[in-house]
Amino acid sequence: MLQNLRNNITGPIALGILVLIALSFVFVGVGGTYNFFGGQYAARVDGEEISLGLFEARYRDFLSDNPAVATAGDAERQQVRQQILDNLIYEQLLENFLDESGYRIGDAQVVDSIREIPDFQTDGQFNRETYNAALLSAGRNSNEFEFAQRMSLRRQQLQLAIAATAVITPAEYRRYINLMTEQRLVTIATFPPDMVDEEIVIGDDEIATYYEQNPVQFELPESADVEYVMISRDDVAAGIEVSEEALLQYYEENRYRYLQDEQREARHILITFGGDEDAAESEANALLARLNNGEAFDELAREFSDDTGTANDGGAFGALTRSQFPSELGAAVFALQPGEIDGPIRTDFGYHIVRLDNVLPQGAMPLEQVRGELVAEIRERDVDDAYRALENDLGSALFDADDIAAAAEAVGTDVQLAEGITRAGGEPFGSNQIAIDTIFDSAILTTGQTSEVVELDNVSSAVFRVARYNEASRQPLDEVREQIRGILTANRIESMLRQRADTLRAEVEAGSEFRSAAEAAGADVSEPLLLSRQNPNADMAVFYSVFAAGRPAENTPVRDVVRTSSGAYAVYSLDAVLPGRPEAIPLAERDTAKLFRAQESGFRDFAAFLLALREEANIVVNEEAVAAADFFQ
Repeated sequence: MLQNLRNNITGPIALGILVLIALSFVFVGVGGTYNFFGGQYAARVDGEEISLGLFEARYRDFLSDNPAVATAGDAERQQVRQQILDNLIYEQLLENFLDESGYRIGDAQVVDSIREIPDFQTDGQFNRETYNAALLSAGRNSNEFEFAQRMSLRRQQLQLAIAATAVITPAEYRRYINLMTEQRLVTIATFPPDMVDEEIVIGDDEIATYYEQNPVQFELPESADVEYVMISRDDVAAGIEVSEEALLQYYEENRYRYLQDEQREARHILITFGGDEDAAESEANALLARLNNGEAFDELAREFSDDTGTANDGGAFGALTRSQFPSELGAAVFALQPGEIDGPIRTDFGYHIVRLDNVLPQGAMPLEQVRGELVAEIRERDVDDAYRALENDLGSALFDADDIAAAAEAVGTDVQLAEGITRAGGEPFGSNQIAIDTIFDSAILTTGQTSEVVELDNVSSAVFRVARYNEASRQPLDEVREQIRGILTANRIESMLRQRADTLRAEVEAGSEFRSAAEAAGADVSEPLLLSRQNPNADMAVFYSVFAAGRPAENTPVRDVVRTSSGAYAVYSLDAVLPGRPEAIPLAERDTAKLFRAQESGFRDFAAFLLALREEANIVVNEEAVAAADFFQ
């Protein structure tokens, strides 16, 4: 099944499925989103629902990362929504398969993977404060994040299992190496643009004729000089501060959101087996004796612990729930009282000595642990309220006076001027279609009226008044004379060079010796060049043409004409193709190339696997949800 599908994964289908895989499996820091939403479904996959809330959250995240999509057309936004739903369907298909197949990820794997994420490290080492701060800044909590990481690791486990079965045969690999090391012997004759400069004279009559024959080319588009008043959430946010009183009240109102299982803060010293389990146990017992004699736990952990992730912190785990500890270690930690030490405890990693430092009882997380998240939520709420109030003030001022100056005064800002706005846009609005449509609305463009308040995007609003409208007009000939001269000169140069190159090619095809004919035509002729795919050593346009050409027959070189990247024209003579020599590539490079080809093959196998799951699944899509108008329409 995989092989048949794999053979057909090409073109747009391949691109689409590979993009979906990349979106689903590339894990970068804390940027991913895992949401827990209920409500109406967006799709059902073998009976499992993908909630409408999750779908819309993914869509909002995408718009946040790609704001240009918010102002795109309906068709483009619907395409994005469809792709996001497809991605969620593939994720659910995988989750269903993983559940049925019994894929499991241990707590230790989750912890280790999190410790390796650079976003959570300080000076190359995992730092719990950095971890918590990063999650808070991303609007996440540790339970959600660790659950999402566990799911991601399950998927990676499956992907690696499929990729590991990919095979590239010796014959396939040798053909690939032969192709990559192939060399082509070529001689190039180049006609540079400056060789004909002195031959070109452009008269005023030609310029005038070109001007008359191309009336649209020199037309200035209609434009408008626009007065506007703009408000933005960023400006509002700069003036919002969260008081301690407001924070405490909000925390009390939302305690139910931060319930957590009992957590324990503990330290450990790990002595790995290192090939000799008895020696590891003996060393652990010796350290336990030193601890019982009063030596400092954190100092011994820094000196002797083999867990490099915690040793620098004196062996501190941080606050963890029972499920976050490996089973044997967790049983010991949750049997201790604060200050007690236990060990040696044998796990798959080695022998541990543990000390319990503190118990965080089940209940709401302490305020200090969620302070950053709550402050961000309150600021967002207050900014939204203040921004909406400012929008209302702006609208009320216009309703009362229909005066843009009065509107600016009402919101405490100034009327600004943007000149030369066209239907293609202009600063400071760029290509924002909402601003363009408002400015060029017939009711605003030529009447002097002030527009209503319009939301340019999800963070700014504005009102407009056209101070001056400039109709489309044609630039006078004198203003564009030199521009036309340049156009005609470039066209003449290209035509003359092409003619000379075609003439040279015809001569050598008729039997003239290549070098002699090229030099007689005034071309710059290279020495014979041995080109390879790893070492182009020629203009890239010529290089691509040479390697796209067929092999020359015996005593019959392949010749062609190419416009070079610099605007010159070249005629080349491909005289021979030398077969690749794999042994010329260092063995290490060959091994690396083979591994890359196998990984590429495995990636396509995984894409085929996803397609196979989808073909066999019962999928119901809520088409109305996908087609629903979003809040930018």
